[in-house]
Amino acid sequence: MADEQDKPVSKEVPEQEHPNEDAMQQAERDHWARPMGHIRADEVPPGASSANIEGRDVVNPTHGFGQLWRRTYRIRLKDVQSAPAEVMKYWKDHFPEFQPDENRFLPTSDGVQPGELVFIDAKLINAPGLGNLTPMTSGVMVIYADDESFTVMTPEGFPVSGFNTFSVYEEDGGIFAQVQGLERATDPIYEFGYRFMGGETKQDRTWTHVLKSLAARYGIDEDVEHTKTCLDPSLQWQNVGNVWKNAFVRTTLYKATTPVRWLFGGGSDKKP
Repeated sequence: MADEQDKPVSKEVPEQEHPNEDAMQQAERDHWARPMGHIRADEVPPGASSANIEGRDVVNPTHGFGQLWRRTYRIRLKDVQSAPAEVMKYWKDHFPEFQPDENRFLPTSDGVQPGELVFIDAKLINAPGLGNLTPMTSGVMVIYADDESFTVMTPEGFPVSGFNTFSVYEEDGGIFAQVQGLERATDPIYEFGYRFMGGETKQDRTWTHVLKSLAARYGIDEDVEHTKTCLDPSLQWQNVGNVWKNAFVRTTLYKATTPVRWLFGGGSDKKP
């Protein structure tokens, strides 16, 4: 007869050791912006404008006109001892500071959080004979944010239709910071600008500058890796009507007519 102590002992797992699925699902939902209709700019930071974002819809690549591209920029944060979440928190907290001088990014007071807006004033291209041209007033919405990443989505009329995801992660024993976009040029004007007026080069310089500036805060001077893949070379002619909400055109016309509006008492503080 087997000894009592040799008998297998069943162990009942305490209930609290099982994951609380409802809590986990709620935590995941908290990372996402709540569904909405048109964008509402409930808060506009000082110096920003809600022009070309208030009342617009957010759009994904299927709403765009141009070729579909995935562009990835990343930099290795060599010898950084901070965890990815710590680096990401610093990036979020100082997000506007890493932009080139010609771009102004102005988050709302809650910062980079799901459902919040980042207002943007930017020069889109540098064209010979035209100076640092093409002012544009618009913005993006943060649709997702967790400890190590966040994603923004563009509104109607923005230069591209799609997403940009900013992330910090570990790979091959090192930490990387990355910007990845999945996007199409929104309309034929932007597609022409990206192909022939230096728009794509300007975009490359912008995200390279952002990543190198972030790395410089940690005393790092590394090259930015850049890859791009054309996922769909076709043009979506059914979306050619997007030109009517082109933020660059509307901003340019608005600024050009400012003296006329002042002359007739319209002021200059109205939205394009």
